[in-house]
Amino acid sequence: MIRIKPGVRRGAGRRPLRRVLALGLPTVWGAMAISYKLACPLAQQNGLGARVVTSAVFFAVGTGLILHVRHALLRELKEARRVAGVAQSALLRPLPPRIAGLSVAAAQVSADRGAAIGGDLYDAIATEHGVRVVMGDVRGHGLAAVSTVAAVLGSFREAVHDEPELGSVLRRLERALARHLRERARSEHPSAGAEPDHPVAEEFVTVLLLEIGPDGEMRLLNCGHPWPHLLGEGRAEPMVRADPLPPLGPFPLPPELDVQHCGRLLPGETLLLHTDGVEDARDGRGRFFPLGEVLARYVRDTTVAVPQAVLGSVFTALLHHTAGIPTDDMALLALRNDRCLQRAQGARGTARPATAHPQPTTHL
Repeated sequence: MIRIKPGVRRGAGRRPLRRVLALGLPTVWGAMAISYKLACPLAQQNGLGARVVTSAVFFAVGTGLILHVRHALLRELKEARRVAGVAQSALLRPLPPRIAGLSVAAAQVSADRGAAIGGDLYDAIATEHGVRVVMGDVRGHGLAAVSTVAAVLGSFREAVHDEPELGSVLRRLERALARHLRERARSEHPSAGAEPDHPVAEEFVTVLLLEIGPDGEMRLLNCGHPWPHLLGEGRAEPMVRADPLPPLGPFPLPPELDVQHCGRLLPGETLLLHTDGVEDARDGRGRFFPLGEVLARYVRDTTVAVPQAVLGSVFTALLHHTAGIPTDDMALLALRNDRCLQRAQGARGTARPATAHPQPTTHL
């Protein structure tokens, strides 16, 4: 027989006392006001002095009740924000500072005030196939896109360990998104039956999948997402300018997927991934954010592109550009190769740094 010992949650013993205080204090304040009005002789008089005293008593009682209610609401709001913060951190979990010899830094800003996450998603995981990274952007922004973010990230975190090929990981993400959209369509249109005619037809997700092998070799699959930037040796440039695949959702993936081979990430080089909310941010005059110029200025002013410093520089420029009022979700993810220099120097003669002209692609 298995016996389950009932446990007592932390803080459970204080809850009855809080409830008594929450109800008792307003009751006491109200009883004092009624007792004064009925029992105090001064409250029965009609003189100016008596009226002033009576008004002062009821003003004090009303103020006390308002402050008490305000304090209770603030306490509940603080607890709700703490719980929401834990849930959001579990979904878009903080990345470790180092992953398999790569320095990592990530940050994001939600367009919804008070929300820690929105429609942008990212993750980086070390696997036996290399470090695999995802950066994505769900149509729309804010809390409405969180469920789709959860579906895509959950599938990615399982698929990167199971699938040896990057294309297979992408197909797993496509299937997970399709299941999520069907379930959402059923819940939003229950009268339409098991298969609605138009199951959230306009929903889509842009996705960038990146794999960095043990030797620094980079492989990319892009579904409608902005290309990353490579920072190193005084330059900052987009890695690839090839046509990406369509975003996940509206159209099925093609039978063969072209994996972009982008050379090696050499020691000291930094790769910056971002969502389109960064480049689409506008200032008061409608001008787009010049991400390329900001990165070029950064690499000119520094010798080593530290991931945390790169994100700080970009976000500082972004907030200045938008006057501190973002209109879309924005996310940045930077990775720098800190692996052994001797190990990569042997391949430097044959490795071509990632440029705007990718090597021939391989079909999966």
